[in-house]
This record gives sequence, structure tokens and C-alpha cells, in this order.
Amino acid sequence: MRRSFTVALERYGYRVRAAADGLAGLELFRDGGRDVEGTGVLDGGDGDDGFDLLILDVMLPGLDGIGLCRRVRETSLVPILMMSARGDGLDIVAGLEAGADDYVVKPVDTYVLVARIRSLLRRATYAPPAPGAGRAAGEEQTAPSQGDLLVFGDLTLDTGGLEVFVSGTAVALTPTELKLLLEFAAHPGVVLERHTLLRNVWEYGWDGDSRVVDLCVQRLRRKLGRDRIETVRGFGYKLRR
Repeated sequence: MRRSFTVALERYGYRVRAAADGLAGLELFRDGGRDVEGTGVLDGGDGDDGFDLLILDVMLPGLDGIGLCRRVRETSLVPILMMSARGDGLDIVAGLEAGADDYVVKPVDTYVLVARIRSLLRRATYAPPAPGAGRAAGEEQTAPSQGDLLVFGDLTLDTGGLEVFVSGTAVALTPTELKLLLEFAAHPGVVLERHTLLRNVWEYGWDGDSRVVDLCVQRLRRKLGRDRIETVRGFGYKLRR
């Protein structure tokens, strides 16, 4: 399966490095993919961070995919896609709680896998407008305006620099967590239904599993404060003003 996915993804233009077990995968990740042959690790190959995205199978021998996800999250915010052979939800929830951004259940068609990869990479490569964009030629650039800052109590979101602060302290968010927070911040005080968040953040064109939303909200609460995002039972979530 590892070899078949490697071949399929390479046909879509990705450069792939793979490892047969979790410990080898961790070594591969820490090494940035250099000179190690190989759990579906996509290598951008053109940056200091090594990999653009990780695909971790839950059932890896040695260190399993969930344990590997936790180890990666100790030092990196790289997008992570979990792959599970079980549909009962235990592996799915455990993977999302460990810090994964999304998941697929085996067997999975290649086009579905590629769609999830593309969605994750779009979130990871989102960039604010370049400074000076839209200004007339020769017009001087200015420092970021106060309009770039959204403030909700002790939470400050710099929408230009894509930085988040709680009580003045910077908070590191994964690309998915950041995009979810930006979606809430664009509609403060408005209840956003789970299927709306799945469409706008995860880019699901169909009814996806709302557990990815619930678990990502839980991770945001741990980082931003439990009362910042309110649950509206039976509907969804809203960001407190």
C-alpha cells in the first residue's frame, strides 16, 4: 500500500519520502527527508523545513501513527493527514486529539486522498496580501494599520501578519487552527454551523465528519482559553466578542 500510494502521488507531481514504521518515520522527519528511503511523507524539497505535509497511517509498527503525530507536534506545525483502517471513530478521534488536521479512512481512492492533500496545502500556504499591494506607483509603504488587528478581550489576531496573541503572548497555531480562528473572527458573535465550517475551512464539498470541527475547536480552546469559543447546542459554535 505504501508503494502504491507513493507511485500514485508521484504521478500527481508530488515528491514523496516514505518509511515502513513509526520510528523510521520520526527519524525521516527530523532529518528533513535527506538520504533516507522510504509513511507517506511529502517533501517540498525547496525549504528549510523539509516536508510540506505528513501522511501518517495509524497502524504503523513500532511507534504508531498517533504516537508519531504527538512527537511531531512537539516541535512542528506541519499539516498532518491521518490514515485509518477503522471506521469506528476511535482512531479518528485519537488522531485528531493528537494534533492531526484531517483524516481519511482506508480504502481510499487516490483522487480523494489528493483532494485532502491539496486542501491542507492551501491552508498551509495561505498568505496575507503583500505590503503595498494596490498602492499607486511610488507611494510609500506604511506600517500595518490598527485595522489589521482584531481584538476580542485578551485575544488579539493580526490578520495581516497571521499572528495570534493571548494576553500579549504569542500563540502557535497549526494552519487548520489558524484558518478556523480566522473564520470565527470574520463573524464574531455569529453562530457558525459545523457543515459551514467544514465547507469553508476544510473545503469539504460534501457532508464530512463534524468530529474534525469539534476536535479542532477543543484544541483552540486549550490554546486560547476555554470560554473564548462558545458552543451553541444543536447548532454550532461562535466566537465571543
